[in-house]
Amino acid sequence: MGRLFWKFFFFFWLAQIVTVIGVGASVWVLHPAHAPVDGRTAVEPHPLPPPPRAAPDGARDPHDPHDPHDPHGRPEHLHSMFPPVLPIVAGCFVSLVFAALLAWYFARPIRSLRAAFAAVAGGRLETRVGDAMGARQDELADLGKEFDVMAGRLQALIDSQRHLLHDVSHELRSPLARLQAAADLLRQQPERRREFLDRIERDIARMDALVGELLTLARLDSGTAGNLVEDVDLREVVAAVADNAQIEAEGRGCRIEVVMPEGTGAPDCVVRGNPELILRALENVVRNAVRHSPPGGRVVVSVLGSSDGQQSRELRVTVADQGPGVVDADLEAIFAPFFRSGSADAFAGYGLGLAIARRVVEAHGGSIRAANRAEGGLLVTLALPR
Repeated sequence: MGRLFWKFFFFFWLAQIVTVIGVGASVWVLHPAHAPVDGRTAVEPHPLPPPPRAAPDGARDPHDPHDPHDPHGRPEHLHSMFPPVLPIVAGCFVSLVFAALLAWYFARPIRSLRAAFAAVAGGRLETRVGDAMGARQDELADLGKEFDVMAGRLQALIDSQRHLLHDVSHELRSPLARLQAAADLLRQQPERRREFLDRIERDIARMDALVGELLTLARLDSGTAGNLVEDVDLREVVAAVADNAQIEAEGRGCRIEVVMPEGTGAPDCVVRGNPELILRALENVVRNAVRHSPPGGRVVVSVLGSSDGQQSRELRVTVADQGPGVVDADLEAIFAPFFRSGSADAFAGYGLGLAIARRVVEAHGGSIRAANRAEGGLLVTLALPR
């Protein structure tokens, strides 16, 4: 039973107890054996009444107090003819008071929640009901806390969508402006059309890549990531990613090293998911590491089991580089769309690679995190359930 049940139970029980006590006390006070008789209280003993006097010819003795027809006597059956009005009124009043208090106690937070829902529906996402709940410790207070969490989550999602729209507009504005300028120059200087066409093709390719990444991010956010039930061998994915990124690494003067479990005692490196998405996520992380590695540096990609020894539950892929690392305050923010750290190259990308990697890993029920290495560089860990 929850706290709300016990509060209902206590209030109703207390109301019944008070009502019973009030009714019992009223009946006790109004009972003929306790009522004042001839100026004496109920605790005073009554002397034995004298025997009734006989009247001649069966006539009524007007001085006999026990005569049922005597208007001044107090026979028992006359008291039973009238209902106990005072106990009934007292019980109704007590029940009314407790019912009103109980209704107010539970109706006030519900009214606050109703007003908060109306405010959020009207667009005021900053609305919270925690203060209106006061010091309550029951299911209604828990409901208010859950409402605040929901409102905060909605506000964060709406803000992120607004920022995303702003960032997309900003990212598209630059290549569109360059395309317009190149088209104008092409009309004015047709002899340089080859140069302008190459520039137009580069900007179109950048815009196509941006739109593709945005579509991928939107599909992952909407939960339409596709088939996630294929068996994926992480060793094959890591080998393919390293081979694809090797050319870019050589162009920057660095190298990629792969560390994978081998031998007969090597653990199974198969996970359940979408091979294309997992490859895309890991490739984004590796390319990001290559992009920030200095000439002569190396990027180490490792496949290993869980750090807590529970190898039957998850597999981890780590990507370590020797770059400048990230400010500690930005270790979580680097997985947000369009975020670039202070050391990022202005033309290194759109800041969507790590955001897509995070969505892919979370869609597979895993997690991704980043940490600065003690010897320098950034370490990104992708954990996927087996």
